[in-house]
Amino acid sequence: MGKIPDHILKTVEKLENRIGYTYRNKQYAINALVHSSFSNEHQNFAAKSNERLEFLGDAILDFVLSLMLYNNQANFSEGEMSKMRALIVCEASLNECAKELGLGELIMLGKGEEANGGRTRPSILSDALEAIIGSIFLDGGMDEAQGFIMHILGDTYQKAINGMLFMDYKTALQEELQKSGDVVIQYKLMESSGPDHSKTFKMSVHANGKIIGIGTGKSKKDAEQMAAKAALEEMGNTV
Repeated sequence: MGKIPDHILKTVEKLENRIGYTYRNKQYAINALVHSSFSNEHQNFAAKSNERLEFLGDAILDFVLSLMLYNNQANFSEGEMSKMRALIVCEASLNECAKELGLGELIMLGKGEEANGGRTRPSILSDALEAIIGSIFLDGGMDEAQGFIMHILGDTYQKAINGMLFMDYKTALQEELQKSGDVVIQYKLMESSGPDHSKTFKMSVHANGKIIGIGTGKSKKDAEQMAAKAALEEMGNTV
């Protein structure tokens, strides 16, 4: 890569200040911030999209959390560790971390994605965070990547261990269903019963028009979460 433009270097400097890490090779930082929509519109840009880095960062994140759980939670079974790890590294958790770091304003987006609110899209923010983990690993090694993960997810880890972290079943279901491509997910009210001060709601969740789960709750939101939980369990996921 030739001389890096000043405005790109300023973006990298902002990223470094926010994540508490200084890159030896600035190219890794730049690559972590390039969304596919930007690389598609700028074919001659020196850095490709962050998708490969996101893939690497996702694997490192799973490894580091697995190691933390294995070393620190001797009383947890394999199933409990899997459930806890999924809770800690779900899109909702990573999105919150990305928002705290202000990644939305640093990501390089294409014009269309920018116009469609890409800077606040949870999937884009969480993927960028994983790409940053991958870039830190390539630039500084596992110790630096692990330190960053523990820094940004330490509080989330403790909350999960202490049973204070709510499982967002709707997000988990969306992530699971969309692994195989775009899926239209809808929640519909089936019925409500009881007096106004203590109503019970029954909701169904549909994937491409087919009912995949039913749940009840004291509010529509709670019932939606329970419907998503039921769908995940039906799919064989430990929740």
